[in-house]
Amino acid sequence: MQPIGGMRFRCGVISLATDRLEDSKFWNDLAAAHASGRYGFGLVFFSQTHFTPEDIRDGLARNAPTLQYAACSTAGEIGGAEVTFGGLVAILFPRDEFSFSTVRIPDLRTIGFDRIVSLVTEAKKKFLQEAGTSATQSRSGSTETFALSLIDGLSVAEETVTAAFHWALEEIPLLGGSAGDDMRFAETSLILNGEIGNDCALLILVRTEVPFRIFKTDNFVPTDRKLVVTKSDPERRIIHEFNAAEAASEYARVIGMPPGELSPMSFASHPLVVRVGGEYYCRSVQKVNPDGSLSFFCAIDDGIVLTVAEPEGMTRTTKVAFDAVREDLGDIDFVLGFDCVLRRIDAQNRQATQRIQSLYRENNVIGFNTYGEQYHSMHLNQTFTGIAFGPAVESGDPHEPGRD
Repeated sequence: MQPIGGMRFRCGVISLATDRLEDSKFWNDLAAAHASGRYGFGLVFFSQTHFTPEDIRDGLARNAPTLQYAACSTAGEIGGAEVTFGGLVAILFPRDEFSFSTVRIPDLRTIGFDRIVSLVTEAKKKFLQEAGTSATQSRSGSTETFALSLIDGLSVAEETVTAAFHWALEEIPLLGGSAGDDMRFAETSLILNGEIGNDCALLILVRTEVPFRIFKTDNFVPTDRKLVVTKSDPERRIIHEFNAAEAASEYARVIGMPPGELSPMSFASHPLVVRVGGEYYCRSVQKVNPDGSLSFFCAIDDGIVLTVAEPEGMTRTTKVAFDAVREDLGDIDFVLGFDCVLRRIDAQNRQATQRIQSLYRENNVIGFNTYGEQYHSMHLNQTFTGIAFGPAVESGDPHEPGRD
């Protein structure tokens, strides 16, 4: 696969992508953009198959030494032109249109809800004071604030972190994604301005005059097949028994498949959902363990009733979501997207990959495949969460990279 090249949007944001560390065009374009002095912040999404965290840190230090950025490893990258596996995507935001502030939340497994709230509350207060205005204003072209979350997808703490973020942020909307490691389930990586870590989360506060809308979409429909959690390990998100039987065997029986054939494709095609407040939310299976238990991407507990769901019409539901946002905004300039890795696997299984990629290309989606998605106060699975940016006056240096 050849390097994807660059894209520049009307609001001045640019994205660059490649699948090779030694791609001189990627790094030269990044260095040229940085040298222009226009770009104040970057988001970087990378595969640990072809890139180490040190590769990312060192490459940015050489080519954009004063750029502030947040980065995370992925389970796939969305580069606008295509969805890749094993790539690197960088998004650069112009300082005149966007302002950023970041906070790193360490030690997710032990830090506790109250400490997260304290750190985020202080960061929010400082950010808004520096901006000299309230968190949100009208949608008639005035400045507004939103928050992005990047969370270690193997921390088993996303629910607590997301709830604490939402509590502290109050009226500021939140969305984001859980870092992945290419479905190896060993270790993810997050980087904030050169500091590499895991068991941590990055919260990014953003203010902009560019109009935006936050949205989500999924495509699963509940059936009448139920699984009751009768034995579990909530702290590790492991279910040992469904309906008083071995979890993997009982799940396989209910979906009509031999236990030995269970795979990520099975989990993507037969998601499990839980009903909360009249609405269904996915609780996706991560993997089968040697003892026949199942590890999950989301919180579980004894007594929870899970319903087997069947995905339907991913292309249709995704298009409907994009069309609704476009009608609301007037047009879509680009979408920063967090797309569950199981959606990608399900699209492959149903031979819908090209249609989904076409929709992402038409709507200029840039982002990554996640181990979970955050949306307001909820940590989700098998969902696309995104922030769509609307029309803005096109500006920028004609020598910056354009769309190849």
